[in-house]
Amino acid sequence: MGMSIRLLIHGASGRMGQALLRLAEQHPNLHIAAASGRADMDRMDALPDFDIAIDFSSPEGFDAVLALCLARGKGLLSGSTGLSDAQFKALDAAGSRIPVLWASNFSLGVAVLDRLVAVAGKALPDWQLDILEAHHIHKKDAPSGTALSLGRTAEAVTGHAPVYHSLRCGDVVGEHTVQFTGIGERIELVHRASNRDIFAQGALFAAWKLAGKVNGVYKFGDLL
Repeated sequence: MGMSIRLLIHGASGRMGQALLRLAEQHPNLHIAAASGRADMDRMDALPDFDIAIDFSSPEGFDAVLALCLARGKGLLSGSTGLSDAQFKALDAAGSRIPVLWASNFSLGVAVLDRLVAVAGKALPDWQLDILEAHHIHKKDAPSGTALSLGRTAEAVTGHAPVYHSLRCGDVVGEHTVQFTGIGERIELVHRASNRDIFAQGALFAAWKLAGKVNGVYKFGDLL
């Protein structure tokens, strides 16, 4: 895809939004058409035209940008956390009209890890299953959204839920280990993030890929 993709960055004042704005400037096929946030939620209709919206805002911000994307027939990629079941259902329904994608983690490495977990779980359904995750001391949710996503993948192929173990320590960006334990042997699948930019880079990659898709509900791994 050689054409330039126009992006709306929603949640632009947050840490992820700032990283997206900074890194998009380095991408030859991406152009920032608009940036929005909490202060713009009552005037979203006034925003310039765009091809794909990237949303890292809040549950309230998600509702506003989803409505805008539906009104304009534009795709939406979201990493907003704290969404309700009703909001996920609304996103799934929107897939009949626009391309949509939500992910708890936009690391390319984590997407590959998820695939490996499915392979290992299918081959070793009776082994003990544990997921260990570590993050910085300021992260409030435990287990992390990524750990829960990996757990859902594992449970889908093994038929049983993993045991979760969470650490909150120092300035750890993010570490996830999916461990399969048998008698006399153990498999550990590990991903370690050392730079937060990987999540913004992954989201930009996904936005670029999503721009070429037909209407539907996509997973991040579908775009690799």
